[in-house]
Amino acid sequence: MTRQQLISTIKRKRSLLCVGLDTEAHLVPEHFRAESHPVRAFNEAIVEVTHDLAVAYKLNLAFYEALGDQGWLDLEATIGYIRSKGDCFIIADAKRGDIGNTARKYAEAFFDVLDVDAVTLSPYMGRDSIEPFLHRRGKWAIVLGITSNAGADDFQFIADANGQRLFEAVIAKCATWGSRDELMFVTGATRPEVLQQARALAPDHFFLVPGVGAQGGDLNAVLDAGMTRDGGLLINSSRGVLYAGAGEEAIPMARKAAMQMQQAMAGRMRW
Repeated sequence: MTRQQLISTIKRKRSLLCVGLDTEAHLVPEHFRAESHPVRAFNEAIVEVTHDLAVAYKLNLAFYEALGDQGWLDLEATIGYIRSKGDCFIIADAKRGDIGNTARKYAEAFFDVLDVDAVTLSPYMGRDSIEPFLHRRGKWAIVLGITSNAGADDFQFIADANGQRLFEAVIAKCATWGSRDELMFVTGATRPEVLQQARALAPDHFFLVPGVGAQGGDLNAVLDAGMTRDGGLLINSSRGVLYAGAGEEAIPMARKAAMQMQQAMAGRMRW
């Protein structure tokens, strides 16, 4: 999906919502467990009731890799089902970060085989860990900038002799490697003042924003800090949508939770 296609989808749906399909088999409602592929069936039900409200879906690979061969088949099937809805941006939340032939093979696996739109990447090894994911029309590298976990303090806020913090150096440098048409940044929702600082460093790049809801991030604070005239944000909610309800109410409540977020976003859009 190109940048213009993504912006068009955002404006048409009046949404910045990204639904995280971090599905855990033991949390799938009981009536889905009778299916031959419970995780897949649950994912498809979630997509069916949210695809008109969400502009993106993020699949954290750990939840699928942990299930072995069946998990990978569920991943492929879920991606195919999202694709069948026609206009949703698909993110493989893989957090890969390697160089040379390994990075090239990861790019081939995600873009050519799985056919996702974007992959999350760790920039710790530098430009040659990001480069293989760039310069593919309609495909995106999403680089870790500021994360929403407590351990972000261990490295991301270390300052150099000039006072520049590591996350600032990462965003400023990576923004020179890839254009706004092919590179995004992960910027956590739990520190909106830092998200605002990241926006100053990359005014035109899209941000993938985890941490709203269960991790304590405030939606309006995120919109204040990071929304642009093109939207500029993909705001992720995983548990807040997937597990909004239990049992037979799980899917209706998932739609209700997604709709509440979409309506809050739409209410802030002035274009």
